[in-house]
Amino acid sequence: MGMTMTQKVLAAHVAEGATVRAGELVMAKLDLVLANDITAPVAIGEFPKFGRERVFDRTKVALVPDHFAPNKDIKAAAQCACMRAFARAQDIENYFEVGHDCGVEHALLPEKGLVTAGDCVIGADSHTCTYGALGAFSTGVGSTDAAAGMATGEAWFRVPSAIKVVLRNAPRGWVCGKDVVLRLIGMIGVDGARYQSLEFTGDGVAALGMDDRFTIANMAIEAGAKNGIFPVDDICMAYLSEHGAKPPRAFAADADAEYEREVEMDLSELKPVVAFPHLPSNVRDVDDAGDVPIDQVVIGSCTNGRISDMRVAAEIMRGRKVAPGIRCIVIPATQRVWLQAMEEGLLKTFAEAGCVVSTPTCGPCLGGYMGILAKGERCVATTNRNFVGRMGHVESEVYLASPAVAAASALAGRIAMPEEMK
Repeated sequence: MGMTMTQKVLAAHVAEGATVRAGELVMAKLDLVLANDITAPVAIGEFPKFGRERVFDRTKVALVPDHFAPNKDIKAAAQCACMRAFARAQDIENYFEVGHDCGVEHALLPEKGLVTAGDCVIGADSHTCTYGALGAFSTGVGSTDAAAGMATGEAWFRVPSAIKVVLRNAPRGWVCGKDVVLRLIGMIGVDGARYQSLEFTGDGVAALGMDDRFTIANMAIEAGAKNGIFPVDDICMAYLSEHGAKPPRAFAADADAEYEREVEMDLSELKPVVAFPHLPSNVRDVDDAGDVPIDQVVIGSCTNGRISDMRVAAEIMRGRKVAPGIRCIVIPATQRVWLQAMEEGLLKTFAEAGCVVSTPTCGPCLGGYMGILAKGERCVATTNRNFVGRMGHVESEVYLASPAVAAASALAGRIAMPEEMK
């Protein structure tokens, strides 16, 4: 029996010519270890317990202050100071200070070319699975595993089985990667791919740009998946070349690879969707959402804070005003996206519409700051989770949607279709 794409990447990091099977426990060599200002201090505290004075490779550790940065309070400042001191002491090449080359980690690392096809990456953040869009095996781990990775350059895995997700045709209208992944999660459930690999294939892949693929891979964890992964095609190769990534290693599933099941999606039949509280699987078509008044909109995050997301939101908002009483917060995911949005006039469009534009930060996505919800408030967000209390009070509500739906909703003061803003 052959190997899936994920299994091939893992096998290549176990040993030359190795074969792995679902369920096996393996030790794999790592190409990158990631941590942020919440998870890095814990990993740094554990690091000395591995008996190492130096990280295994200062070029293969990335530390990104993005969750509570710029610092929101004294505790956040202490966490960032801990990470900053460790980065200096270890001479970490890929430490990204606020205001210099800053950004939300899972948008920043691909943008910087730090991940390439065929890499094996762990990060002390659950949405590390984002880099599967580049044909890498990437997954979230705990801070102790991240410490072990920084010390040894290796991590252990139970080799995941896989679900083949066959994408057909091309999306229409305002449908984007966010709608694809929310609909998929709605189909299989938040535990439908538990500790499995979501492996995307089919002619529909070519109809999805890299930003769509990043969004889909990012939310693989919301279906319980160990990782999500896309084939390395011309679109992926062009992105890697544009961003200066190291030479890729393209792996493809064997023809006789074994899958737990197959899920097929016709992208041409999808409509814009919204995930109602309090699960990403609670998905409805926007035109079936009913009259749901809102208080806030957040456009950004590692899921949907890239330049294409900014452009879509600005297109809908241009020449219009955010509804009275609605707070709309726009957060470009990286400094580069922020600057590009400024140069293209998108930030002016947002400001003139009545939005707040922030420096790159995770901020409200995890209920950190820059948009916390009070009791009873509702928010439409392009973020990745809508669990109870995710963005603030336990009696607040988060509705997950695409940048197009979020922008339209900000203008309407309720969950709305982009087509309404004509």
